[in-house]
Amino acid sequence: MPALATLFFMRRYELTKKILERIPVGVLGGHLQAGDPFGGLRAGSSTTQRLRIREAFAALRMTRVVLFALCITSPGAVAQTTSPVSYTISLANPEQHLVEVQIFLPEGAAERELQLPVWNALYQVRDFAQYVNWVRAKDRAGRALAVRKQDKSRWEIAGAQAGAVVEYQIFVDSAGPFGAQFNSHHAFFNLAHMLMYPVDGRNGPMVVSFSRVPQAWHVATPLTGISEGRFGAESYDRLVDSPVEIGDFKESDFGEGGGHYRVIVDAEPGDYDMEKIVAMLHKIVTAATNWMDDRPYDGYMFLYHFPHGAGGGGMEHAYSTAIAVNAEVLAKAPEVLASITSHEFFHLWNVKRIRPQTLEPVDYAKENYTRALWFSEGCTSTAADFIQLRGGLLDESHFERDVASGIGELERRRAHLTQSAEESSLDAWLEGYAYYRRPERSISYYNKGELLCITLDLAVREASHGQASLREVFQWMNRNYAKKGRYFPDSEGVREAAEAVSHADLGWFFTKYVAGTEEIPWNDFFRGVGLRLVKGTYTTADAGFVASRDFDGPMTVSAVTPGSEAERAGLQAGDTIREINGKIAGEDSSREIARLNPGDMIAVKIRRQRGPERELKWKVGSQEEISYELKDIENVSTEQRARRAAWLKGEAESSSR
Repeated sequence: MPALATLFFMRRYELTKKILERIPVGVLGGHLQAGDPFGGLRAGSSTTQRLRIREAFAALRMTRVVLFALCITSPGAVAQTTSPVSYTISLANPEQHLVEVQIFLPEGAAERELQLPVWNALYQVRDFAQYVNWVRAKDRAGRALAVRKQDKSRWEIAGAQAGAVVEYQIFVDSAGPFGAQFNSHHAFFNLAHMLMYPVDGRNGPMVVSFSRVPQAWHVATPLTGISEGRFGAESYDRLVDSPVEIGDFKESDFGEGGGHYRVIVDAEPGDYDMEKIVAMLHKIVTAATNWMDDRPYDGYMFLYHFPHGAGGGGMEHAYSTAIAVNAEVLAKAPEVLASITSHEFFHLWNVKRIRPQTLEPVDYAKENYTRALWFSEGCTSTAADFIQLRGGLLDESHFERDVASGIGELERRRAHLTQSAEESSLDAWLEGYAYYRRPERSISYYNKGELLCITLDLAVREASHGQASLREVFQWMNRNYAKKGRYFPDSEGVREAAEAVSHADLGWFFTKYVAGTEEIPWNDFFRGVGLRLVKGTYTTADAGFVASRDFDGPMTVSAVTPGSEAERAGLQAGDTIREINGKIAGEDSSREIARLNPGDMIAVKIRRQRGPERELKWKVGSQEEISYELKDIENVSTEQRARRAAWLKGEAESSSR
């Protein structure tokens, strides 16, 4: 009977899709109304048409949910013969940040191995197993089963042929979009931090539910809802690519271009304006989906945290993003939210669907090395700029100033002469080490990658006489890789796309500037849009040291300037910085230091491996810095102005006209 039910709903789903495909685009197109994911039809459609289309959409959505539920609960289902692995996450002790997990393993092999990922979200091995307090197992009758640890993050369960229940307790108190946290205020989970998976069942269906949830709290996640409090995914990868927020959060939603968007905010009410956030998101999703001419989802979720104190960053997912922006930063520079949101939203294409082969399959037990992060991350920043320009969230002067500032950032790092963009991508796993972050040791694949995509865009325009741009490169990769379920071969795949749309040999670009470390002749690229890079100098404050902070670790001094006041005050490389001028060291500290003027006093509280905390004080020095600015060349031609106009729209000149 379950198999017959599955066949019925599969047939119903396909028929409903065909009905919708026959409806003229003019009837379906139009602006969706907030809270009405299947409404918002054009005024020209009749009341009867609108009702029928709404009913069809509702039937399609309900049929998908029922079909998914049948597939994961019915061993005899046609589309899925594997019984699901079920998880129950119990919010056990908020004061101690403790969560208890139950895994219900279906019938299978007598010996089953369970793996807890060692990394997730960031290209850093973080060993989540360090937070597991205990693990035990029993069969379906309640008899204890032997649990044997295989290595730091893998366990073997014996006697599980008839199924088993595995239980463990885990500590979760890592704030921010890259972590998992449970306290008396809320729970935010990146599930890969918490959920072990059966090594032989990673690609099978998964179900997760939550227990002991406080009465006033709600659950928000992009996972498919099966029933009250139960959510499903077709695989472990899909399950852990879906963040979960549980708490008394605020929610809004809106429709745009056929997609439904949820907006979840966990923050103090006075720290944000939901209407302004939704208005911003309208512009971003409209600009991005139009730029890509694609919307590979029905629904998408934006999840925001605006904490006070340290915290910040964004994490992309295929059907959602989780973003944290410090509340004080948001108040002083609200444009930061649009910038990071555009970047994370565009990741739903670039890296989640337009994906390097070297990142597949994800190896949760060790590093996945790739040479393509310069494209997957850096070019996402470039695309985010074009999305903001098209959405009216960024103007020409700010864009050009940001480009020039990025060039200055790259040029000031001496390592740009020794480390290529591809090598920086491979070395992403070293970013947790303070010495690696020194300017003579490494560059950022974000920074150089963004600049490479700006120059690649200009090179494609030049080679194609304005008939193609970075937009066409992304659309080509979307059609030929993402939509065909294929992954691209790192930098070679990007070159293939760029050459396909420009009809030119661009091997020189990738050899010299992507795989190589040759100096980029900036003006050769900017000349086509009538701009030139002007170099200058300015005096800036010099605190006498370089420090950086890993994703959730302390701020550490990586270098102290020889002969500086900081050195004379006793500051040493390796010191952990606790406070700067009375404020806890964190995401905002670099901005605090940047606001200092020569002659100001700075007080730094440090801790060393041995000895008590100490406070060091000294007078801030000064140094000469190189600055860059983009300016018009003399006698900008009509052709150059036309190309610049198209460039600032992120599209080819033929599209602009």
